[in-house]
Formats: sequence, structure tokens, C-alpha cells
Amino acid sequence: MFVPVKTKDGQPLMPLHAARARKLIKRGEATPYWDNGIYCIRLNKEPSDRDTQEIAVGVDPGSKKEGFTVKSEAHTYLNVQADAHSKVGKKIEKRRELRRSRRSRQCPNRKNRTNRLANKVRMPAGTRARWDWKRRILEWLSKLYPITHVCVEDIKARTIERAKKWNTSFSPLEVGKEWFYTEIEKRWQLLTLQGWETKEIRDRLGLKKSSKKLSETFDAHCVDSWCLAYHAVGGDGVVDNREMFFISPIPIVRRQLHRQTPQKGGKRPRYGGTTHNGLVKNTLVNHIKHGLTRVSGFSKTGISLYSLEGNQRLCQNAKVSDCKVLSRLNFNYRHGHSSQR
Repeated sequence: MFVPVKTKDGQPLMPLHAARARKLIKRGEATPYWDNGIYCIRLNKEPSDRDTQEIAVGVDPGSKKEGFTVKSEAHTYLNVQADAHSKVGKKIEKRRELRRSRRSRQCPNRKNRTNRLANKVRMPAGTRARWDWKRRILEWLSKLYPITHVCVEDIKARTIERAKKWNTSFSPLEVGKEWFYTEIEKRWQLLTLQGWETKEIRDRLGLKKSSKKLSETFDAHCVDSWCLAYHAVGGDGVVDNREMFFISPIPIVRRQLHRQTPQKGGKRPRYGGTTHNGLVKNTLVNHIKHGLTRVSGFSKTGISLYSLEGNQRLCQNAKVSDCKVLSRLNFNYRHGHSSQR
């Protein structure tokens, strides 16, 4: 096991073995901390050397699950299986329906204004959320490891014969992919491989991919992301780390003004919102009874607390005074076990 390392000014260095990290903490030369479920250390003095090696992130996109692997030539540091961001488009559509239905009711509402986005180059909201989720994961990993390369398995949308404009501009998949590649090239060196090229690497190394795409095993998606990272930095062809780390987007209701179905008396109570008594949803807090938890919702009697690993609700009426605010979380996370064949 390797522990991410940062300098006092926040620069990521090459990860250290866990035993060496414990020695630095024991001698007072480093301070431990957690970053979204990953155990890290921060050096308390200037390191003797800031030189780093090449570290690549392999990205295996998918419609339901996605794989990310952080690897150098010598070691595999982290395997991440992420749930894809796939529900924003339907929420935007439903928001539009609710907004239009309010205009037909006898209630105060603003006048319909002209479409400010007409005739402008833009991405659909669902496409932007899906590809921005991948970018956010890369940004998070770059704060833990000194990443130099990003290798992505290139995916292509279904083409339409004799429809050149659709194939280059109208396909949400192609538009989102090109935007994602542009964002990567701003910070790291981008490499891409076709699906058949990734398969050739798997076959050459004797690795097999599971046909169960939704399974939480290394062979489902991370085997491809590992091969992509291996292509970027090389190294031994034997997988030295199959430990898994699972993350998923946190669903937060932000723009829904009230519940869709009226309750008793025809009232539509407020629904959603992100703040309450100075607390923001998705905040990591330390509760006097439940320990480290995250804030998920609010009610008249208190706040709802959920467990960090998984999505289990612990209570609905916790007091703000019983919680110590620590930091904001970026996603739900859960540690997994190794999948040895």
C-alpha cells in the first residue's frame, strides 16, 4: 500500500510506502489527513528532493460504470470504479415541464423571456455533466499524485450515412468527448487508444475482462484502465494492485422549487435546497454519536446524516450544535476488496 504525499505548499510528490509514512508521522515530520476517503500525509518540512517520476491515469469511459487507474512504471497506486453521471438530462427535462406548467396556473410567475442560448455553441446539460464528472475525478487525483499523462479509451458515436454535420457537431457523445480532450490537454499529456488496441494489450499480458459490466470487480472496468495506464508509462506486465475504490455522484436537489405532487389541501411544500442553519449539503461533519458522517438533508427538527461508505441514513433529527464541520465532500465513496483470480 502506498500513501499520497504533499509538501507544505500543497505540491504532490511521489507516494510513499505505508510503513515509511508511519515512521515520518511518528517522528513528527509529517501530518496525516484524509482526502475523500484516501489516507494521505503532509510533510512538515521541506523535502530533500521534489523530483517526480511519470505517473499516468488510465480512463475507461462507460455508460453505467467507469474505470480509473493511477500507475507509474513501478507501481499501481489506485484503482477507482466510478458510477457514471447519467440522470441530469432527465432532471433538466422535468424542470422544464414544471416551469411551463406553472405558467398555466393562476399564480404569480415571470413572463417568458427569449432564449438566451439560441444560436450559441453549447453542450446539452446531461452531456456536460457526464464528461465534467470525469474531469472532476482527474482534478481530484491530480491533487493526490503528480500526474503527467492521461490515457483515454477513445469511444465513438454511431455515425449516420450521408450526414456529415450530425457526425461532427450534433452527436452529444462526440461534442462532449472533444471538450473533455481539450480540458485534459490544458494540464496533462493526452494519449488515446481504440477499443481494439486496448484488447490487444489485454491479450498480450494475459488479462481477461469480465462480461458482467455492473460487477464490482477489477476485471469489469479497471482492467482496461490499468492497460491504458500501462501503455502510457510501461512497467511490469503483471498487475501488482487489484484493490478497488468505489465512488458515485451525490444526488443533490438544487433547482426544484417544490414537490411535484400536491399534498393535502393542494399545497406544494418546498423541496430541495442546499443550505440550512449555515450547513451545506454534502458536508463532512463529526457527530458526537455517529462519528464521521455527511449532511444529506434538512427538516424542521434537524438535519439528516448519512454514512460515508455507502448511502445508509443514520438519523433525521440531528442537531447542528452536535456536529463539528470538517470539509466538503465531492462524492460518495466506498472501499472494496481485492479481486484475485
